[in-house]
Amino acid sequence: MPQIFRVALDTPLRRLFDYLPPAQAALAPAVGARVRVPFGRQRPVGLVVEVADTSEVAPARLKPILEVLDPVPVLDEALQGLLRRAAEYYHHPLGQVLSSALPRAIRFGAPLNAHEERWLLSEAGAAAAAAGEPRRAPKQRALLALLLEQRELSAAALDERLREWRAPARALAARGWLASAEVELQPAPDPAASVRAAGPPLLPEQQTAVESIAASLDRFGAFVLHGITGSGKTEVYLRLTERVLLAGRRALLLVPEIGLTPQLIERFRTRFEAPMAVLHSALTDHERLIAWRDAFSGRARIVLGTRSAVFAPVPDLGVIVVDEEHDASFKQHEGGFRYSARDLAVMRARHTGVPVVLGSATPALETLQNVAAGRYGRLGLGRRAAQAQPPTLKLIDLRHNAVRAGLSTPAVLAIERHLSEEGQVLVFLNRRGYAPTLLCTACGWIAPCRECDARLTVHLSADRLRCHHCGADLPLPPRCPQCGFTVKPVGQGTERVEETLAALFPAAAIARLDRDVVRRRGDAEGVMRRMSSGEARILVGTQMVTKGHDFPNVTLVVVLNADQGLFSTDFRAPERLAQTIVQVAGRAGRGSRAGEVLIQTEYPDHPLLTHLLAHGYDGFASAALEERAQARWPPFSRLAALRDSARTSAAALAFLTEARRLAQRPPAGVRLLGPVPAVIHKRAGRYHAQLLVESRERRALHAFLDEWLPQVEQLKSARAVRWSLDVDPLELF
Repeated sequence: MPQIFRVALDTPLRRLFDYLPPAQAALAPAVGARVRVPFGRQRPVGLVVEVADTSEVAPARLKPILEVLDPVPVLDEALQGLLRRAAEYYHHPLGQVLSSALPRAIRFGAPLNAHEERWLLSEAGAAAAAAGEPRRAPKQRALLALLLEQRELSAAALDERLREWRAPARALAARGWLASAEVELQPAPDPAASVRAAGPPLLPEQQTAVESIAASLDRFGAFVLHGITGSGKTEVYLRLTERVLLAGRRALLLVPEIGLTPQLIERFRTRFEAPMAVLHSALTDHERLIAWRDAFSGRARIVLGTRSAVFAPVPDLGVIVVDEEHDASFKQHEGGFRYSARDLAVMRARHTGVPVVLGSATPALETLQNVAAGRYGRLGLGRRAAQAQPPTLKLIDLRHNAVRAGLSTPAVLAIERHLSEEGQVLVFLNRRGYAPTLLCTACGWIAPCRECDARLTVHLSADRLRCHHCGADLPLPPRCPQCGFTVKPVGQGTERVEETLAALFPAAAIARLDRDVVRRRGDAEGVMRRMSSGEARILVGTQMVTKGHDFPNVTLVVVLNADQGLFSTDFRAPERLAQTIVQVAGRAGRGSRAGEVLIQTEYPDHPLLTHLLAHGYDGFASAALEERAQARWPPFSRLAALRDSARTSAAALAFLTEARRLAQRPPAGVRLLGPVPAVIHKRAGRYHAQLLVESRERRALHAFLDEWLPQVEQLKSARAVRWSLDVDPLELF
C-alpha cells in the first residue's frame, strides 16, 4: 500500500481527506505544503497535514493528488502545531482554521514566490526587426525594435515604454517572432538590520522591563507590561525589537486597530534600517500577498499587523508583542473561526519557545488573574516619560448642573479655560451620528429599523437615518410619517456635539474622529495630523480616540455619557467602562503641562466611579475580580456560547432547545444556561439567540464540547439556522 496523504480542505467538515501520492512520485509533498486535489467536481487547494501508511477509505476509492504546489511547507512546524491546537481549543474544523492563516491568493494556489511576466524576441523576430518588419503595422514594428535593443523585457517595463503593446505582442507571438514566459523572482538576500537612530534614555522601570524580557529571549515566557498611559511602553517594544534584530532574529507585533499601524510603522521605520511587512484588513488581496511573501521568505525582519497577523509566517521568530492586549478587537467576533489573537499569541510563543509581551495600561481581568496565579510575570511602568504627571480626574454631577446638547456648564467653562491657555481639548462620546433617536413631538413615533429591534440613528449632515446594526439607510423624513407633525432628533452623538462646540467656540478649529469620518485609507491619519500640528484645537471622538494616540498638547479630556456601562446586563460592561475611562483619560497631560479629566455622570456615587477615582485601575480590578469570583464568572469559570440566527424567532430558539435536550444530564461541573433571545433579538432581518455552557474547569468544558458538538451537528433543526460556537466569548447577549 503506498503512503496516504491526509489533506485539510476549507470545508465545514470536521475531518481530513485521504489521497494517494501524485502520479509523479518524485513530487511527493511535505507536511505543511499545499496540494491541488480532486474533490467531487472541484479541484480545491488543501494542505497536507499527515502522512500515514493506511486509510479507512477503500483503496479503489482513493484518488491521487493532482498537483504539488510547494517544494517546502507554507506553514512551519511551530505554526502547524499552533493551528492544530487552535482548532481543538475553539472546536472548529481544521481545514477552515488552516485556511484562515493564509492570504486569499495563497489559498487559491498563487505561487510562494512572486512571478514576473517577460517577453522575449525570437531569432525570427530579430531578423524581421532588422528588416524593418512588419511594414504595415507600426505598433508591432515599434515593439520589435524595442526588443531588438533589449532582447527581453518584463511586462512592467513594457508598460512604461509603450502604450497598448499587448495586442501587437499577441499578433507577433502568433507569427513566432515573440514569446512570453512567467519567470519566478527569487527573494532578495536578507539585508542586514541596523539601528538607524538611538532612542531616548530609559527610565529605571523601562530598563528593568527590557532586561527582564531580554533575559528570556531564548525561551518561552509571558510578560504583562502594565504601564500607565504615557509611560513609554512603545519604547520598551522598540528596545526589545532592537535586541532581537541584532541577534539575527525577527519580531512580530500585534495592534488592535488599523488606525494605530501608521503611527507604529513610522516609529519603527525611524528607529530601524530593516524591511517590514504590514498586515491588516484594509489591504487589497495583492498587497496582503506581497506582505505575506515578505514575511514567509524572511525578507521582513519586523512583521506588524492587526488580529490576523498572529498567523503570519515569521522564520526565526524572536519575540511577540501584543499592544493594548485588553482590546476587544483582538477577538474575532464574526465568521466561522472565532478566536482570540491575544490568546493565540501566547500559545504561539509557547509553541515557538520565545517570550510574549502583553502591554496595556488597563490589562484584561483574565490577564491580571494569570499574573496572580503565577502564569504570567508582571512588569510595571508607573511613571510617565518626560516627567509628565498623570492627569487629575473629577466627576461632574449632571443632577445639579445645566446641560446643553450633552455638555454641562462646568465642562464648557473648563474647555474655555484650557483653550485660552493654548491647550487642546478632547471630548469623548462613544456614540456616532447626530442623535440616537428621531422622535415625533405629537404622537410619540420613534423612527424604527424595519430589519432590527433597534432605532435608526440620525445623521444630519448626510440627511439620512441609519441603522448601526444592519446598515439600513433611509432619507431623513421632514415630518412624522404617522401623523404628519414635526419630528426632532433626541439625544447626542458626536456629530451633534461637534455642532454645539462650533457654536460655543467659533474661533476654535474642531476635528472629529469616528467611523463616519474615517471611510478611506488616510482619513484617520489626516485627523491625527491636524491635532498634532495644532491646527485643530478640539477633537470630538468615539472609541477610536482611546487607541494609544499621543497628543502632547491635549490638556483637557471631557467624557460625556459615562453612565452607559454602569447598569448593563453584561458582566464585562464595568470592566470595559473602566478601561475606556482610564484610556481616554490617558490622552490628557502627556506633554509638559498637567492634564485634567472631567467625567459627566448622573451617578457620581456609583461604586465603580468612586473606586476608580480613589484607587485607580488596579483598585478597580482587584474589587472586580472579587466580584467575578463570587459570581463564578470568567476568569473563575470557562464559557462557550452556542449562537444561532434564523428567519423566525421560533426556529432560532427551537434549534438551541434541541441542542440543550441532547445534554439533559451534563457532566459534573458543567452547566447549560438558556437558551435565550438576544437583547437585540431581530438583527438584519434574522432572529438571534444563544445557549451558554459554563464550567469551573477548562478541561471539563472542552471534554463536554467534544462529545456534544458532533451530536448538535446532526440535528435536523441545525439545517434551518446559521449557528456557531464561540469559546471564551467577550460579548454576551
